Amino acid sequence: MTITHTYSSIAEKSPGRVAIHTESEQITYQDWARLVSQTANWLRSLPSMPKRVAILLPNSLAFLQLFAGAAAAGCTAVPIDTRWSAAECKERLSISNADLVVTLAFFKNKLTDSQTPVVLLDNCMADISEAAADPLPTIDPEHPFYMGFTSGSTGKPKAFTRSHRSWIESFTCTETDFSISSDDKVLIPGTLMSSHFLYGAVSTLFLGGTVCLLKKFSPAQTKEWLSRESVSVLYTVPTMTDAIARIEGFPNSPVKIISSGADWPAESKKKLAAKWPHLKLYDFYGTSELSFVTYSSPEDSKWKPHSAGRPFHNVQIEIRSAAGERCQPGEIGKIFVKSPMRFSGYVNGSAPDESGWMTVDDMGSVDEDGFLYISGRENGMIVYGGLNIFPEEIERVLLSCPEVENAAVVGIPDEYWGEIAVAVIHGNTDARKLKALCKQKLASYKIPKKWVFTNCLPETSSGKIARSSVRKWLEEGAV
Repeated sequence: MTITHTYSSIAEKSPGRVAIHTESEQITYQDWARLVSQTANWLRSLPSMPKRVAILLPNSLAFLQLFAGAAAAGCTAVPIDTRWSAAECKERLSISNADLVVTLAFFKNKLTDSQTPVVLLDNCMADISEAAADPLPTIDPEHPFYMGFTSGSTGKPKAFTRSHRSWIESFTCTETDFSISSDDKVLIPGTLMSSHFLYGAVSTLFLGGTVCLLKKFSPAQTKEWLSRESVSVLYTVPTMTDAIARIEGFPNSPVKIISSGADWPAESKKKLAAKWPHLKLYDFYGTSELSFVTYSSPEDSKWKPHSAGRPFHNVQIEIRSAAGERCQPGEIGKIFVKSPMRFSGYVNGSAPDESGWMTVDDMGSVDEDGFLYISGRENGMIVYGGLNIFPEEIERVLLSCPEVENAAVVGIPDEYWGEIAVAVIHGNTDARKLKALCKQKLASYKIPKKWVFTNCLPETSSGKIARSSVRKWLEEGAV
């Protein structure tokens, strides 16, 4: 079983159903199934069949075609971000050891220093159109079909791989826990370089729904598609959700929002639900390595507004102390996860052990009802005079202020304390007001010692704050 194996059966049952709808084109499942098969057979017909196929393309039907075709052929697809510099592209291609890269002539200048063979999209499309749509050989479900890169919010990027089986297990969560089906029209407004949005598109195709794909995120376009196309599901991240809300972009219809990020402030969710009561808000906690871990349904968000939710139906969680012992409810420790959805491992690095349990060094606790609360990441923890401070806890407080659009808290070296917390704020407010807010909700030692205001904060492709960039900026003299 592979991530593409349902296409032919969907095409037989519903040949005219739209599989993908973009701003400029759309394709039915009958044509989609044939196109993916042709793409896979084209790859397999090359003189030396590539093991790893890099894709340097913007959001488009062609991107999904090459991604799905590579997976169906038994290759590993390696998305490359069009926003990366030539040096960044070269680094990722080297890490991935890609056998070829498919791109547009417009992006070819990003590949001048790379040794990876380049195939232009227009050229390969002509060859694909002539390829056979013959049945494909059986692929081992443990075979890696996707290579992604960690977002780099804490430093040098690492490549990881995911198997067909891991995503097929994840699809059961989409179907069971999010209740998404073939009846849904799913809007993907973010870059397919983000695993969140890529997964949203690929899972929808597996289930037989319709993918509505934007070329790039635009609050105005998202608003238009939500109202014009009768969209029933929207994949998003908290920063996008806030941008759509600012332009009154949500319809008064039961749209289901699937948001990645245990960093979605409870106050923001509460305000959104109050203003648009027909919206069904789902957010989840997960990582590139672990996949889905916990989720909050609309009812959960009302009952446990500050939690990261309950485990998905096929996930187990344990909180362990530094000594490896299981923590009591409410006690903070390291989060360990047992799941059939975990990644295959890092490229040239570690892989999950045979115990089935794994951690990415996130810290948190569970309550008596089994709901998870995220404290922060162990390697992002600020040690202030021997006391542990989790930046995420402070950021949640800062983001509860309506005038704060975004916030990042990082630690910088201090001769006396070891490290101090610095808050970097994007918003229309001042340090005095934010300090007062922190005093109400945090222990005194957790209140940032320095405050910096800026017009924007750097983000990764997945919509998270790029902490390494913020820290570097501060160390270079911003404070």
